[in-house]
Amino acid sequence: MQKRVALFVALIVSLGLIVGCSSRPSEKDQEIQKDIQTKVAAEPETKDAEVAVASKEGKVTLTGKVKTPAAQKKVEQIAKEEPGAVAVDDQTTVEPEAMAQPAPPPPPVEKPKPEPIVVPAGTALTVKLSQAVGSKTSQTGQTFLVTLAQPVTVGGRRAIPDGSTASGTVVSAKAKGKIKGEGELVLSLTSITVGGKTYSIQTATLDSTVKGKGKRTAVATGGGAAGGALIGGIAGGGKGAAIGALAGAGAGLIGGTMTGNKQIEFPAESALTFQLSAPLTLPPPSE
Repeated sequence: MQKRVALFVALIVSLGLIVGCSSRPSEKDQEIQKDIQTKVAAEPETKDAEVAVASKEGKVTLTGKVKTPAAQKKVEQIAKEEPGAVAVDDQTTVEPEAMAQPAPPPPPVEKPKPEPIVVPAGTALTVKLSQAVGSKTSQTGQTFLVTLAQPVTVGGRRAIPDGSTASGTVVSAKAKGKIKGEGELVLSLTSITVGGKTYSIQTATLDSTVKGKGKRTAVATGGGAAGGALIGGIAGGGKGAAIGALAGAGAGLIGGTMTGNKQIEFPAESALTFQLSAPLTLPPPSE
């Protein structure tokens, strides 16, 4: 009886040793487990993952939680690339709060800022006088007002609308004598208002002269467009812009300039054309 009991105890111990040895991972499996865990901890994308690694005969099982789907894929990739691993069973799960987070919105696309409008030098500004000016009635340094008769466009965009107000200066005014002495009237524009803002401008001067009796430089009559063109050749002598040839404006000017005893007179509503001698920079239309 005692022999039987001893034999039974020995059998139980032997079975326990066999089971313990079979369930314990081999040195190779332990090396695989340790290597995978080291690589997961060293990878920036997976270092915060709570992953357990088990290996049996090269068959790797991954359990635990990761924070993002990308981290889950990276852990599985590390296990599959481990030397000695023959299969990988990925049982890891992604934390719910990480799955619920929406993707960050794309950065806003900045629209290109509109560029300013530059009205180049040489651009013609055709204006109408708001009051009369003349060689006898005006004084040097006097200011006069005008309105733009025609819009100015640059590159297909309207830079200065018609009706814009501008101001000018009588650069020189000298009355003509009855017998001798030359009459002179020199004008220029100094500023223009666009969109409620006033900008300084520079224009070529508009020079008009008339000599004393017996020394007239052109015929004494004319009118309409032809009269305006004729004055453009006389008044200025190439120093400034031509006088506008709108109907009605030329006729009155011809009479004042060409008649022996009369002075140079530009009545109100006369159309004159000045040229910019320096570019004018304006803000974009939206500003």
